[in-house]
Amino acid sequence: MTLTFEVDPAIDPGLRDGVLALWADVSNAGGAVGFVPPVTPEEIRPSLLKHLVAMSEGGTRLLVGRDEDGAVAATAFFTFNTHPLMKHWVWLYTVMVDPRHQGRGYGRDLMAAVEHTARTAGGFEDIEAVRLTCRGGTGVDGFYAKCGYKEVGRVPDAIRVAPGDDRDDIIMLLPLT
Repeated sequence: MTLTFEVDPAIDPGLRDGVLALWADVSNAGGAVGFVPPVTPEEIRPSLLKHLVAMSEGGTRLLVGRDEDGAVAATAFFTFNTHPLMKHWVWLYTVMVDPRHQGRGYGRDLMAAVEHTARTAGGFEDIEAVRLTCRGGTGVDGFYAKCGYKEVGRVPDAIRVAPGDDRDDIIMLLPLT
């Protein structure tokens, strides 16, 4: 079974709660999405609310993947640059796949949907690249490289997961032109 992707879905309580549950599940499974386990959906809620406010203001867009039951199984948030010299590329944040679906190729499907969205969706016409950061030491940079992203920068020890556990902040770019 594959995921069904939608850009800019209607935000309702079911979607909101589904994203919160996904974010907590990914975090608690060790995913590098802004939190360190253990974490609850309520602890994540303020971060999601920031994304939702940015969406309502037009600066952020959501790509959601749903499984065969309609449950939220994957997400990626696109954030547009407001700086006039950087409007030709977008940031990608909170890239997640439900840990229960790991190993099924859904991560690749999500990244293909990200690229397709950036190349074809309305509002992305002037976008020439997608940029993201990831936490070193997780191996996810290798996954993104397999999806066509190139490492373009690294800040050593920029992310402190815990005392004595500092990780590199890896900057990756997917050119669209």
